[in-house]
Amino acid sequence: MNPNAHIFVYTHKITPRVRYIFNLIFKDCLGLTFQLTTNIDDLKAFEGYKFSYTNQDIESNFHVSSHSLLFESGIKEQTIQIQNHEHYLKYFFKTYKNDLPFDIFAASFYLISRYEEYMPFIPDAFNRYEAESSLAYQYDFLRIPLVNVWLEEFERVLKTKFPKLEITHRQYNYISTIDIDNAYKYKQKGLMRHIGGYVKGILSLNKNDLIDRTSVLLKKEKDPFDSYNYQLDIQKKYELNVIYFFLLGDYGVNDKNHPSNNLNFQKLIKHLFDYSAGGIHPSFGSNQNTEQVKIEVNRLARISHREIYQSRQHFSMLKFPDTYANLLEIGITNDYSMGYSNHNGFRASYCMPFYWYDLDDELETGLKIHPFCLSETSLRYKDEANPKTIVNVAKPLIDYVKKFNGELITIFHNDTMGCAKEWLDWNNAYEDLVKQCITK
Repeated sequence: MNPNAHIFVYTHKITPRVRYIFNLIFKDCLGLTFQLTTNIDDLKAFEGYKFSYTNQDIESNFHVSSHSLLFESGIKEQTIQIQNHEHYLKYFFKTYKNDLPFDIFAASFYLISRYEEYMPFIPDAFNRYEAESSLAYQYDFLRIPLVNVWLEEFERVLKTKFPKLEITHRQYNYISTIDIDNAYKYKQKGLMRHIGGYVKGILSLNKNDLIDRTSVLLKKEKDPFDSYNYQLDIQKKYELNVIYFFLLGDYGVNDKNHPSNNLNFQKLIKHLFDYSAGGIHPSFGSNQNTEQVKIEVNRLARISHREIYQSRQHFSMLKFPDTYANLLEIGITNDYSMGYSNHNGFRASYCMPFYWYDLDDELETGLKIHPFCLSETSLRYKDEANPKTIVNVAKPLIDYVKKFNGELITIFHNDTMGCAKEWLDWNNAYEDLVKQCITK
């Protein structure tokens, strides 16, 4: 063990929350080893870096006065008072007689665990937690990975106290993720859906749709949502790490995917799996239904002949703790749903992967969370970006993730990269954004 990377930590009580957040901050983020103790004599006898996290006055090299949050269990209303700060930007859980102006451990835990989402809230039309309800949105730090800002300053202060401390950082990583909600606009839909499409076009007097549908079905034109060769070309050109998420639920109002038994759809899935990683896109209809999610995972596993351990929720249907508990139950180990469907930014105020802490059971789970911060739909409809401005609009978020050596995850959809008329001007937006994401 490197003595210059080890910290001895005294606290008056070691709880699962304490272990979790110290592990995340010291080990995962700063590359340090640490040891927790509740024995004050052990702290005094230790020869090395002494750190105290407690509500008592303790003689140590570095002291953080603790808020009560990490020593509680269950969900309780927390008093949050946001303070502005030159270096920490914004913080809460202010403390006194402290080497820091606030309890960085409790505040980080509050944001990363999504504590506020366990509290009663007013859901949107799809029963989701809205970005507008969050502390980050209300105090204008949704587009800032605030916990990473805190940890950068914490690292600086820590090294003034422990000059020989050897801190290591992870490397920046970019993952391009693509959601396949509807593989084709017209192709491979089945006879009844083709008939329904024609009837709808006739009743709505949508002449262009009728012409386009017929041209595609007669193989005179390419399906507007078929952008797969383009995607694979970009992947190869820039040597991208790509994950596809496939919707394989039963057909419904919010799940308009292709039938999972369609052989051509299966062929497409196998083809994309040959070049990229893949995961399940649990359907809207599967929300709160573990058995249905299991059915959809098994469908993808049978088609791809791969073990399925990655997921992202369709419609960003993320509800605590049910969504993650259900995923764990069926064997999912990595989830990419941590973000908002209609706002770009950092839902957990953190731009690195982390393990989900289950506040109901008070334990760190084996489900690794990969937050996303950018989607093309939010860039267009919420940020009002256009193909010429998309890179400039996205750049501040990208630069934050690069600065903190985080994991940058973007979301695109196959239909926005094809030749659909509503996205026709966006043909090169994916490549333009990719170039910005891979630039060091």
